[in-house]
Amino acid sequence: MKFSLKEISLSVNGNIFGDPNIEIFEVAEIQNAKNGSISFLGNNMYAKYLETTEASATIVSDESLLSGRNGIVVDDPQLAIAKVLSLFYPDEPLSQKIHSKSHISNSSEVGMNVTIEVGAVVESGVKIGDNSFVGANSFIGRNTKIGSGCKIYQNAVLYHSTIMGNNSIVHSSTVIGSDGFGFIPGDEQHHKIPQTGRVVIGDNVEIGANSAIDRATIGETIIGDMSKLDNLVHIGHNVQIGKACLITAQVGIAGSTKIGDNCQIGGQAGVVPHVEIGPNSIIAAKSGVTKSLAGNQMYGGYPARPIREEHKRNAVHREVLSIKKKLNHLIQNSNND
Repeated sequence: MKFSLKEISLSVNGNIFGDPNIEIFEVAEIQNAKNGSISFLGNNMYAKYLETTEASATIVSDESLLSGRNGIVVDDPQLAIAKVLSLFYPDEPLSQKIHSKSHISNSSEVGMNVTIEVGAVVESGVKIGDNSFVGANSFIGRNTKIGSGCKIYQNAVLYHSTIMGNNSIVHSSTVIGSDGFGFIPGDEQHHKIPQTGRVVIGDNVEIGANSAIDRATIGETIIGDMSKLDNLVHIGHNVQIGKACLITAQVGIAGSTKIGDNCQIGGQAGVVPHVEIGPNSIIAAKSGVTKSLAGNQMYGGYPARPIREEHKRNAVHREVLSIKKKLNHLIQNSNND
């Protein structure tokens, strides 16, 4: 597959500098690019490679960065390269067939042009919308509703009564709708609290591999439209996640937490139960949210606090340690005298 620089520029709505007719055969990292490839500068850490890259063209945010070389100038190079990758690597067409060795209940409803691979199990009362995909050995529990254009990859499990909107994706080995962690401690036995709710997933949601989203104890665990969850994320029972949130790997969100729209949570951050995180919050990696946060700013540390406050506290701590070290040194010298 190949495209001219002009064709690529049209796909990203960019301005061409240099030869519009050069042919591009691949997309490559700027430091590893070869003749015939196109690359991009999305992070200034990689600007040092602009002078040495062998790429035939580069996507940048400013013409001056090209230094007379072939390229495309756009507002957001990272968004542009995502579009270019889609150009070179379009989604492979689905078979739109139901494998004879899948197991589909007679009471389920399967829409038009649906692909269901070998070993998949679709229980009673399930509804699957048009143009959806169910991968091999996946399990769709009874009374689950899946919208159109969805992709449920191999070995994923959707427990009973899960609701999934249109154009959403669940990656391999993820479990949606398993029991929430609800127990009443006792001296001789921990009494399990029945988990009677369900999980509701909005439109255009993507959930990474090996993640777990627990069903509500009562009511619903909710993942809002356009939210994206990385691999290895755990969402507890009755959690409500707003629209367009980004949650990265190894985040754990405990039960009954509410997260507003457009929030971002960094890797390995944790959130205690029954707190609220306001809209437009950014939670730094490895932070611990122990109380409700108003939102509209960045938080970090343990317990998580506004990041400027956290940086000030860290600076004071380092200064105190430095003073303590100097005092100990003075005391030691005084004792020696």
